[in-house]
Amino acid sequence: MRDHDSATPGSTIAVNAPGAGPAEARPAAGAAHPAAGPASGATAPVGTAPRPAPVVHAPAPRAAARGTLLAALGVASFSLTFPATAWALEGMGAWTVVTLRSVLAAAVAGTCMVVLRVRLPERRHWAGLAVVAAGVVLGFPLLTTLALETSTTSHAAVVVGLLPLTTAAFSAVRTGARPSRTFWAAALAGAVVVIGFAVQQSGGALSTGDLCLFAALLVCAAGYTEGGRLARHLPGWQVIGWALVTALPVTVPGAALALVAEPPHLTAHAVAGLLWLALGSQFLGLVVWYRGMAAVGVAKASQLQLAQPLLTLVWSVLLLGEQLPLAAPAAAVAVLVCIVVTQRSAS
Repeated sequence: MRDHDSATPGSTIAVNAPGAGPAEARPAAGAAHPAAGPASGATAPVGTAPRPAPVVHAPAPRAAARGTLLAALGVASFSLTFPATAWALEGMGAWTVVTLRSVLAAAVAGTCMVVLRVRLPERRHWAGLAVVAAGVVLGFPLLTTLALETSTTSHAAVVVGLLPLTTAAFSAVRTGARPSRTFWAAALAGAVVVIGFAVQQSGGALSTGDLCLFAALLVCAAGYTEGGRLARHLPGWQVIGWALVTALPVTVPGAALALVAEPPHLTAHAVAGLLWLALGSQFLGLVVWYRGMAAVGVAKASQLQLAQPLLTLVWSVLLLGEQLPLAAPAAAVAVLVCIVVTQRSAS
C-alpha cells in the first residue's frame, strides 16, 4: 500500500531509511565486518561496535521524474474537464451533471476496492478524506459547472489558472512547507500572467460566474492539499476512491432529485462529456494527480497546472469551436517558463 511513500522527497516518511538507526541498535555490526575497522590497525574495545558511517541520502531523480510525469498526466486529464462539462450541459442540467459524474466515479472506485479487498482507512485519515470529498468531489465540480452555464470554457479556464498559486499557499499553511523565494517569485509571475490574460478576455468585468470560479479555487486548493498529504500514506487511487464513497450519501439522493427536476435530453456529446467527467476527470485523473503530488510535493506539482488553462484553450477550439485569443501563444511561453523555474527551484 505504501510502495510509493519513499519516493516523496523531503517527507518524513522517506527520511528513516533502513539501517540509519543508532549504533547501539546493531551491536553485532563489528563482528560481521571485522575488516571495517580503522586503517591504523587499532582494535576497538571488546563489546563496542564501531560507529557506522554516516548515511548519505542520494536524490531519487527517477522517482521525481516519474512523479512529475504522473502529475502532468493528471493536468492533461483536467484540461478536458471544462470542454467535457460544456458537452454534458448540452443535454443535462448543472446539478444532474455534478451528481451523476460523482456517482458513476464512485461506482467504479468502489468496485475496484471491493475486488482488490482494500481495507478501510485508519480513523485518523477520515477527516482528511472528508475535506477531499467536500472540495474535489462536490465543491469544485458544482461551482465550475454553475459558472459554465454563463461563462465560456476559455474564460473559466484562465480564471482557474490561479489554482496552482492557491494550492501552494494552502500547502504552506497545512503541511508546513516553505518553498524558496525563487519558487514564490515564479509562481507569482505565472499568476500575474494568468490574471492579465483573464482581464484581457473579460474586459475587467466580474460576473456571478467569476465569483463561482474564485470560490471553486479555494475549495479545490484545500482538497488538493489534503489529498496530496493523504497520498503519502494511501495509494492515490484510494484517496480519491474513498472520497467519492464518502460523498455518496449526498450525491445519490442529489442525483435522484436532479434527474426529476432537470429531465435530461441525452445526446452523443452529453453522454461523452458525462463519461469523461466521471472516469477521466473525477477518477483516473485524480489517481495519477495525487500519486504525482505524493512523489514531488504538493507545491511543485501544483505549478504544473499553470499549463492547464492553455491546454483547455486548445481543447475549446478543437472540440467546441471557440476562437483562440491572440494573446494565447505569448501567455503559453510565459507560463511554461514559470513552470520550468518552479520545478528547478528548491522547495
